[in-house]
Amino acid sequence: MSSEKPVGVNVIGVPTDEEFWKCPGVPSLERMKKGPVAVIECFQEIPCNVCEMACPRGAIKVGHPIINLPILDENRCVGCKLCIPVCPGLAIFVVDLSSDEAKVSLPYEMLPVPKVGEEVEVLDRWGRSLTKGRVVEVLYADRFDKTFVITVSLPKEYALYARNIRVVKRGER
Repeated sequence: MSSEKPVGVNVIGVPTDEEFWKCPGVPSLERMKKGPVAVIECFQEIPCNVCEMACPRGAIKVGHPIINLPILDENRCVGCKLCIPVCPGLAIFVVDLSSDEAKVSLPYEMLPVPKVGEEVEVLDRWGRSLTKGRVVEVLYADRFDKTFVITVSLPKEYALYARNIRVVKRGER
């Protein structure tokens, strides 16, 4: 892990590719190819450490002061997804590049909630359509505070840009 402090995001608030890779919560591409791992796209120094508290393996560290950016220990993270629904900024995802198609798990707080097997539109950080994806898992628990964790399968070239989904209504396909 680099001790270099990440650069801030641009004025609009969407990170450039360079800023993304400098974030201390982003694992290496090599690690993503080994299996599911958290991607913490947090760039704001705010008093928050819920991801650190949620991680059962101690793979996320905020430390003191509590405004530190979360640092991911990619070797400890197993991609359990427990950090995803607790993040108030919806800034944590789990990426798995270990098979032919990528799998991205993301927080989802909209209705309708997609069902396993359903085709969805995968969106980028700007809300623009990237590609189609297929829902492979839907997780929810009372402790998730009304946030679902949706895992979609999609072409690998879009995995690092996928940040949301849009449920495709019947008749729109």
